[in-house]
Amino acid sequence: MALSRLERVQAWLFKALMGALLLLFGLFSSRNAALSGKTLPPVRNPLLLVSATQLAKKIRRKEVSSVEVVQAYIDRIQEVNPLLNAVIKDRFDASLQEAVLVDKLIEEETDGEEVLEDRLPLLGVPLSVKGSYALQGMPFTTGLISRQRVVATVDAPPVALLKRAGAIPLGVTNTSELCMWLESHNHLYGITKNPYDLERIPGGSSGGEGSILAGAGSVIGIGSDIGGSIRIPCFFNGIFGHKTTPGVVSTENQFPPTSGRQQEYLSSGPMCRYAEDLKPMLKIMAGPNIHMLSLNTEVDLKKLRFFTIPHDGGSAFTYPVTKELLEIQRKVVKRLEADLGVKVQEVHFPELRYSFQIWDAYMGLSDREGNPPKTFAELMGGPGRPVWPLWELLKRMVGKSAHTMAAIGKLGNIYYGSQKEKLQKEMEELLGTDGVFLYPSHPRVAPKHHHPLFRPFDFAYTGIINILGLPATQCPLGLGEEGLPLGVQVVAGKLQDHLTLEVALYLEKTFGGWRIPGAQ
Repeated sequence: MALSRLERVQAWLFKALMGALLLLFGLFSSRNAALSGKTLPPVRNPLLLVSATQLAKKIRRKEVSSVEVVQAYIDRIQEVNPLLNAVIKDRFDASLQEAVLVDKLIEEETDGEEVLEDRLPLLGVPLSVKGSYALQGMPFTTGLISRQRVVATVDAPPVALLKRAGAIPLGVTNTSELCMWLESHNHLYGITKNPYDLERIPGGSSGGEGSILAGAGSVIGIGSDIGGSIRIPCFFNGIFGHKTTPGVVSTENQFPPTSGRQQEYLSSGPMCRYAEDLKPMLKIMAGPNIHMLSLNTEVDLKKLRFFTIPHDGGSAFTYPVTKELLEIQRKVVKRLEADLGVKVQEVHFPELRYSFQIWDAYMGLSDREGNPPKTFAELMGGPGRPVWPLWELLKRMVGKSAHTMAAIGKLGNIYYGSQKEKLQKEMEELLGTDGVFLYPSHPRVAPKHHHPLFRPFDFAYTGIINILGLPATQCPLGLGEEGLPLGVQVVAGKLQDHLTLEVALYLEKTFGGWRIPGAQ
């Protein structure tokens, strides 16, 4: 998508203004994020420390009622959400009523536990939903002030499938404005915090999901990912998340909708605290496309081929991976080799240093019929005229813009060429149907609020995986020097989602999985 010389000049002028103003903005806004010394209350109810799979089993066996479980999570949300600002709208009364019906159904069930498990595998289990998904009766705004009165009239397909499997939605969670930033902040619902350090970001755009899950206010959730929006929040919050192979889980009834060729890069997937919940959730969310995956195939980790890619090779757009993240990835390699008897080969792809340019270029491509994608300015201006970047920037500096600084900054991006096809071929040849590789999710642990404005392209570590169309599972690997979650993304070939999900189970067992915030 070529730009005229005038358009390029305008883009560079815009970026120059952004660069000059971001420092001033960051200095002022960082004062508002100061929450030094505050921590989350401890987890007191043991029901909050049980996986969704095990909760469903306990509910079916009448060891605990769905009402007890739902109430435990409502209590926890009410306890931690004033600190986290993760849940933007709850449906607690409705969820308790639904839990009563679940308990009545189980009491009257005569076909036995196995039949109930097959028909309703998540019966009575609480669920949180990212605010960009339609959940009937809930706000459907994606943090956009112009949509503040929009309420969903239907359920997005994966939400409907989870509800049909018996899950009970508790509410919807915060996102970045229009889901196009890695900090969950907007002028409609405010800013969401990281449960391990309230001065840190929870990531985006599924940051509300990541925050409430890690804070033990939810056990399973649903996110979407077009540039890392599942994996980055899961990394920053120390939980599990899976970016599915595109086209498996429906992405309908999300806002903003995809356009151009973006549908090829967007994935919906599960987010959760316990690795054993990933596969059951994906089986449900895939719906009629479940046949595309081999989720029932037994995986022998000793027979897989493992690779590790420590960094992107030195992109001009991303910062170097920190020493502690390089070291934790090396520890994973050593454990794989010691425990499984495999050889983990370190590989490098020169094209990865162009990850941001590749992502940026392909996100702007027209679809097969030649229809260009909707611009960010059009989406921000909807349902009216597109917004004008320079005007919004000037308005923001005097506090008159309805948009966040991050959203305004997205308006100035231009497109670059790519070496994607070469990288795609190399990756497919490397992975085949039995290969997986480890790759950093981000160059650093969760940064402080608004700091991503100064390092906006670090998401390229996840974004490139979207453009390649590969499945990836984000796995927590304990806590680092500052008490913040460490992690790695595990990537496999297209439709080989079952491989990365199996590796996630191994890494949870080996490195301990999710850690209770404040309890390290």
